[in-house]
Amino acid sequence: MSLFKACDWWSATLGEGEEFDQGCLCVGDVDNSGTGHDKIIVGSYMGMLRIFSPHANKCTEGSPADAQLLEVQLQNAIIQVEVGRFVSCSEFLHLAVLHPRKLSVYAVFGTAGNVDHGDQYQLKLIYEHNLQRTACNMTYGTFGGVTGHHSLCIQSMDGMLMFFEQDSYSFGRFLPGFLLPGPLAYNSRTDSFLTVSSARQLESYRYETLAVAADAESRQDSDLPPKTGGKRLSPDWLFVLGEQALDVSVPSFSHSSSSILVLGERNLFCFRDNGQICFMKKLEFNPSCFQPYASGTDGTTSLLLGNHTNMLLVYQDVTLKWAAQLPFVPVAVRVANFTELRGAVVSLASDGHLLCSYMGTDPSFFSTPKVNAREVDYEQVDAEMKKLHRFIREATRTQDILPKTDAVEDLSVSSNVSSSLDKPSQALIQDMDGLPVPSVTVQVKIKALSALQSFKLSICVQPPLAVTEDQFALEPMGVGSTKVVAFSAFLNGRYPPADLTGDIIVSYSSPTGVPRVLQSRFSLPLALVCVPSSPAKNTKFKITVDTNQPPVDLSSIFREFSAKTEDKDGSSLAFQLLSGTKVTVVASKTSQRYRIQSDSFEDMWLVVKELLQRFDQHFAKLGIKDFRKSFSGSLPLQDYFLSVDHHFQLRVSAKQYQDLLSERAVQFRAIQRRLLTRFKDKTPAPLQNLDTLLEATYSQVMALAEAAEDNRALLEQAFVRLRSATHLLVLLLSLWQGLTPDQTAILEATLLPLLQDTPQLGWEESCDAAVSHLLRSCLSQSPKDQATTLAQTGGLMLGLPQDTARLKKHIALLCDRIGKGGRLTLASDANVQVPAQVQNLAAPGGVETIAEVAGDAEEMEPPQEITKFLKKKQPSKKVKKEKEKKVASTEPSGATAQEVAGGAQEAIKEAKKERKESSKGKKESRKDSSKEEAKKESKKESSSSKEKKESSKEKEGKDIGDKKVSRKSSVKVKEKTKEPEAEET
Repeated sequence: MSLFKACDWWSATLGEGEEFDQGCLCVGDVDNSGTGHDKIIVGSYMGMLRIFSPHANKCTEGSPADAQLLEVQLQNAIIQVEVGRFVSCSEFLHLAVLHPRKLSVYAVFGTAGNVDHGDQYQLKLIYEHNLQRTACNMTYGTFGGVTGHHSLCIQSMDGMLMFFEQDSYSFGRFLPGFLLPGPLAYNSRTDSFLTVSSARQLESYRYETLAVAADAESRQDSDLPPKTGGKRLSPDWLFVLGEQALDVSVPSFSHSSSSILVLGERNLFCFRDNGQICFMKKLEFNPSCFQPYASGTDGTTSLLLGNHTNMLLVYQDVTLKWAAQLPFVPVAVRVANFTELRGAVVSLASDGHLLCSYMGTDPSFFSTPKVNAREVDYEQVDAEMKKLHRFIREATRTQDILPKTDAVEDLSVSSNVSSSLDKPSQALIQDMDGLPVPSVTVQVKIKALSALQSFKLSICVQPPLAVTEDQFALEPMGVGSTKVVAFSAFLNGRYPPADLTGDIIVSYSSPTGVPRVLQSRFSLPLALVCVPSSPAKNTKFKITVDTNQPPVDLSSIFREFSAKTEDKDGSSLAFQLLSGTKVTVVASKTSQRYRIQSDSFEDMWLVVKELLQRFDQHFAKLGIKDFRKSFSGSLPLQDYFLSVDHHFQLRVSAKQYQDLLSERAVQFRAIQRRLLTRFKDKTPAPLQNLDTLLEATYSQVMALAEAAEDNRALLEQAFVRLRSATHLLVLLLSLWQGLTPDQTAILEATLLPLLQDTPQLGWEESCDAAVSHLLRSCLSQSPKDQATTLAQTGGLMLGLPQDTARLKKHIALLCDRIGKGGRLTLASDANVQVPAQVQNLAAPGGVETIAEVAGDAEEMEPPQEITKFLKKKQPSKKVKKEKEKKVASTEPSGATAQEVAGGAQEAIKEAKKERKESSKGKKESRKDSSKEEAKKESKKESSSSKEKKESSKEKEGKDIGDKKVSRKSSVKVKEKTKEPEAEET
């Protein structure tokens, strides 16, 4: 036996699958044997009532049948059992059993046996009460000071206290402000009842106050006066605990100690009878139950406390005296006296494990057996050591952050999209503008290659697409088992989606219990969002795609749409989107070009993407490997910027609605406070039209809320259209410059950094930050700018910009640099040779982040090809003159200007260093007057630094444009720069 383990004296396992709780355990001399030895009474939620009389010398492991006196199956669940004098004109102890709708009192008596089988015990019903309300718990005591017998008090689930005196019902009272039932206890010293309300406060009600209170025929509001005679019920005293209580106990072992113990979720409280707190013990664990017991030291409180770490703790007041380990989490603890053991600890688990133990220190007689002497095989040990070293080297050699995938997967997921549409359609919106909305069935096949469990399958599609069911909970699968899940996808909005692909995510647990996730993707057909139509001739937007192969019959690659078209030669095909716009594809008969045209720029994306994909599949089947696609026209930036402006305007409107709603809400609460003050005033005063103002403000709040909700729906639709337009622009850029798939992925991640808009972070600021990073890194025109970008470790917080002019300028500049041969790569900045004057900036803490301004070096004037897409203000005359002077300047001259600026910065830094050295020399000269020569040298150095400053400033003035700077202003700037330096020194 371990010193810190509860010593087992007797144990039993009660039934199988039964549940027990706090009130299901009771000890006492229930059979009135007269010996003073206790019996254990246990009731379960399954209605089983058992009585035990443990004996250590008769106990056999796993067979407590000889200690079991009685086992009876009752009809109802047993909530609580108590032993007391519940029968009038009788001094014997009886057993009270509380059911949800019944209170029964039994007598337990035994008959001496004539053979070796022992005595026989029987259970006899004395009386019972049928309850009108569902019971929660009960307590008993000498209510009203009556001696000789015990009365019962039952608390119902709706907050009513029902009092019974033996076989008669006395009265019932509702507790004020009741919400949920709490623990209930009776204090015989003050003749009061203690409970913890749902307000998390300990309340005390005197029996006399309950008896004279208003009768509880029906539940009433505690704030209203009683309808019949009697006083309104109120607690004698209360104490705010701040947490929910698990149990309340009132020990009455001695008259000198008067304490009330309350076990909370995180604390143990002790009160006096008048509600004054004695002490509070903060617990470092989650308690499960407690039981006070008689202590040898008078004036102190001793108790047993069980927690959820299988520990049984013994406290004396707030001092921990002993800790013992239990084999389970106890839900009820009692102290009992048996024939061979007095003060035994009886504990009960929720699953029916009953244990009688004691806090002894029985010695352990276990001795370690001698190890057989054997010779060590050093060769085998050496081989095993080498094997372990090899495993360690292989484990430490891999530096991957993510774990490597297994060569053989535990699960395989495959999807199959039906080639035909559903009949009938499963769409929630049956028609849009007179066109039926179709749906398509997708089957997902899951095959387990090993025993797996905890399956969950999720389906994700892009809005406004939807599915009939997006979550599936699957049962565990054995090796080789297969399951098929089917669902339907359809359009659930009056605008086309930006993507027709969906994701299948399967989460499961491997045989070793490791959680894993497997992802698969499926593509929905184009026929889900459009129907064939007649071609349109006059449209607003047009895109032309060139190929290096002869024209293809469009009806041969769009067979599902060619059957219903009017064009028989296959040179044109029209797609009518369900949202109302029409997209027409026309193949040139003389050249190798295809024109896509529509009245909506964003709606062309899905058709263009599907057209190019089917071209690739068509020529791949023919065995043509040199098929090329290109785009030679001008980029439709102006059309793209219309979508950007529309989305930005809706974001601005959402911000304005939010601000207006905040203002109106503040106004509404202020008017409410004014009205409440007027109504509470004893002397009535005129409302001064406050009620009219309140009603008008409420109408404004509701109108603003509806407008904000409509704007939110429009913003979601605008963001989907913006995604479609961005996808189309990225595709045209990749066709225009022949970008590789990796470069296209970088460009798409730059222009589409978000999958959805949020109030905290939107598309405009995210895209601007990403584009600016590319312009300063891989698309920068000078290596120096790239190295400076490496030194910058942060930037300003992203937020909603004032307008989209800066974003449009950056996107236009991005397209221009890509058109001039810029290479998109994420690893280019690592290959840049850092200049010598920038190496100190790249050091940690060597440079601070500089906010971008309108005149930043990266915001250069865009070329003439892009200026027609941007709206700029007319420059002033002075700016025009300066531009005329700088016409002859080229990019190399701009680089020399940057080098001159870098040299000026170096001169300023050297002057600062010399100034610091001179200040240090002055401080040393004050301490020691003998160092006059050092002072003269510092003066000379300071004068030379001033000369260097003047020369550097003259150089800057000549390079910038021979601007004259006044002497006074330069002196002021020096004085301002000296102040932070003085603080640093």
